[in-house]
Amino acid sequence: MKIEHTRYEDIDDIMRIINQAKSYFKNHHINQWQDGYPNEESIQKDINQNKSYVLINNDRIIGTMYFAIEDDPSYSYIENGHWITSHQPYAVIHRIVVDEKLKGQNLAYELVQYAVNQCKNKHIQSIRIDTHQDNLSMQAFLKKHDFKPCGTIYLENGDPRIAFEKILA
Repeated sequence: MKIEHTRYEDIDDIMRIINQAKSYFKNHHINQWQDGYPNEESIQKDINQNKSYVLINNDRIIGTMYFAIEDDPSYSYIENGHWITSHQPYAVIHRIVVDEKLKGQNLAYELVQYAVNQCKNKHIQSIRIDTHQDNLSMQAFLKKHDFKPCGTIYLENGDPRIAFEKILA
């Protein structure tokens, strides 16, 4: 397996995986990714900014994520809690998803571990991520991998999300 920057020719494979997740959310009554986002345009933007990554096995894309070392405007205000770190650079992970046929094989962890290693190489000490309050499987995944719930953030469109942060040792 390998992780590399996404290429434009990868968009169809990424959208296949994202659409699987959208269907999963809809079938489990999770109001996440039900408004057309993420879409091809958002993935193209991520590629343009070198912030989209794919997990590849046997020349097949089996996972993807947005990863960047940057301030996320949605993370500037947090309520019902606080970030563990403040006033220092951090990384963000968004839109992390794996092929539904391969769930349970720790593939999302491979993507997170890649982000952790990139952060450590750049002396970044924390990673932030958020998820929908009804996305219990993602919440369990994050807690299992030492992300701590920190409070509630609001997306640009006003939707609340549970914010998590992982401190890197």
